[in-house]
Amino acid sequence: MTKEPDNKKKVEFEHLVIIEPLGFLYGSAGRFLSPENLVGRSGTNFPPSSATLSGIFATHLDNKEIRDLYLAGPFWGETESILREQNFYIPTPLTYLVKGQKLQHKLTWDSEKKGWFNEEKKFPTDKFKKGTWIAISDWENPIEVKEYPWKFSPHLHPRLEENQRRVATKETEEQGSLFLENAVEMKLDTCLVYLSTHSLDSGWYRFGGEGHLVDINCIKLNEKHKNLLNKSVGKQFALITPAVWGSNRLSYRQPILLENSENGDRKEKNSSTHKDAWSIETLYTSRPHTFRYRIGNHDNPQPRQPKLLSRGRYAVPAGTVYVLKEPLECWQNWDENWFPKEGPSLKRFGCGLALPL
Repeated sequence: MTKEPDNKKKVEFEHLVIIEPLGFLYGSAGRFLSPENLVGRSGTNFPPSSATLSGIFATHLDNKEIRDLYLAGPFWGETESILREQNFYIPTPLTYLVKGQKLQHKLTWDSEKKGWFNEEKKFPTDKFKKGTWIAISDWENPIEVKEYPWKFSPHLHPRLEENQRRVATKETEEQGSLFLENAVEMKLDTCLVYLSTHSLDSGWYRFGGEGHLVDINCIKLNEKHKNLLNKSVGKQFALITPAVWGSNRLSYRQPILLENSENGDRKEKNSSTHKDAWSIETLYTSRPHTFRYRIGNHDNPQPRQPKLLSRGRYAVPAGTVYVLKEPLECWQNWDENWFPKEGPSLKRFGCGLALPL
């Protein structure tokens, strides 16, 4: 008799994975450009999701450890500050309105007036900065914010012929001979940070596309951050990592309850009258962004056929604030049935990690 999966297994983040670049990092999947058309730039996507880091763990852990592995991120920090006091930066909630480096307003939800208002019971109409980060140690009382410490540096690479070191120029070449890579340069003494349930040996690793080298250091997570992560999120909370909700076909703004089909796939009970896992009063969010990590075309009988990206998904952005009618436990106790499964549950990659407001 097979053992039923534990859908409410407690997740305990025990380690901080600190990744320092040894030069450039990889910014996104680039595009092939034809010799006749060198105009364009591939979409930027940085920092890498925790699914990228899971590939390194997969080559150094056994099967049982991989099944129990959970990661969350991406975050970033200043190396000395992390090693000294484990202070790293997480996305600012979207209800915190920023000008310069300061928080100008904190929006709160008014259930009676059905709207978001600041301390003066108004909704600010000024333009505010987006994409900022706050220190996790200041989560409960933030004042200052930081901007990300990296910049993109596009590089144009020639694609070489298979048998000799010269640029491919054949007229029958369908892919073209140039590849545009968005390399990323991080400021000195800054690093990427991820949460992990398992440790990883310190050392140099290849991280992300194009084989860029990084120095990885894994340290024990302190009790202060553990206590924050284990707090119940209550009725109002903010996401600190992107969240993909829904089935393998459709993306939603919140978890939905799915059922298992005859072949084992999980699907909506009814696409028009699906049941939400949460009772949401409102949410404050921004435009969703694309989210992929799988490679499709596994069963193609032609071995030289290039792999294809699988169906694209849309993620609710980090910083989104939810207001619920009923309180929730901490993210570590959330039911894995709330998360889509594309092989492993997306909870393994820290999907929708949340902290209370």
